[in-house]
Amino acid sequence: MTHHKELLKRITISLLLGGLTVGFLDATAKADESMTVSTFGLATKQMNSDVLAPFAKENHVTMRTQFGDSNARMTQLEHNPNSGVDVVELSQNNALSGNQKHLFKKLDFSKLKNFKRLTPAQQKLAKETNSVPYTLNSVGIMYNPQKISINSWKQLWSSKLKDKLAIPDITTTFGPAMIYLAGERAGTAVEKDNGQAAFKALSQLKPNVTKTYSQSSDIANMFKTGEIDAAVVGDYAVNMVQKANPQLKYVVPASGTLANYDTVSILKSSHNTEKDYRYIDARLSATVQKKVASPQSLNNAPVNKAVQLSGKDAENKTVGTVAKRAESLNFAYVNRHLAQWITRWNQLMNKQ
Repeated sequence: MTHHKELLKRITISLLLGGLTVGFLDATAKADESMTVSTFGLATKQMNSDVLAPFAKENHVTMRTQFGDSNARMTQLEHNPNSGVDVVELSQNNALSGNQKHLFKKLDFSKLKNFKRLTPAQQKLAKETNSVPYTLNSVGIMYNPQKISINSWKQLWSSKLKDKLAIPDITTTFGPAMIYLAGERAGTAVEKDNGQAAFKALSQLKPNVTKTYSQSSDIANMFKTGEIDAAVVGDYAVNMVQKANPQLKYVVPASGTLANYDTVSILKSSHNTEKDYRYIDARLSATVQKKVASPQSLNNAPVNKAVQLSGKDAENKTVGTVAKRAESLNFAYVNRHLAQWITRWNQLMNKQ
């Protein structure tokens, strides 16, 4: 299995060499009317067509884009705060870390007309991190029903899954969730013993784990080849994986799930503040939130309270009953312990 540092290095180099590209050029835009958005690389086509291109057209700006893994893009910003990125979309733990490292501008929420559409808890998160949540996601289990049936987290430890399970790597959005899930399996909450019991449970899980993955596209390929029968995945990836493997099922165990907000922030080095605020407001608008919630788009659960989903649009998202049994990860705690956890994880899970 690939060591996380080597993987991160390759991703970061890829971003440095080719991540920043001209995404959209509106015909009426002047050369100085431009902005660069750094965002996730899971569904670039849909991000382009449903978010970036409409914003570019409506605001007469040149949009430049950087796509990639949240952690890798965060690392790049830390090492090069003058990278030219204006607005960055990150997972919650990276947003918290970025704000603590003073990479973001202090936000003036009065400039966001849609800020009032967020819940009090979401507004509180935004004020604490200078990062506005625009979607909520959570973690569940995908499995091949022709091979196995799963409805609980504890079944991940079943001998029926020996060498047939994939889990997110510790450096990914839901990597820390695996520590918390293992803590539940062990019967000791992670924050009671700093994950000691959880890592013992992970050592018991290891015989089942054929891969710790960093990209959701890896999951689609492994299911297709029969390399795995089950995987722990974020709900944002479900539609993409099922598109390649229509027979797969997705379940969020009744015992609950762990959740993460994806957020949007303005880099301190940005000189396009007016347009940056307009971009964030567009991200929160009912029109965009409804559009990107579609399974044919980004499959993003809305945070705008005016957007209500039903039918297919409500499937495989952190909404309704799933949202009610979702618990937010304590990312402040996670970030304080992550360096130590990464070392232990690689010694245990990624050791050759």
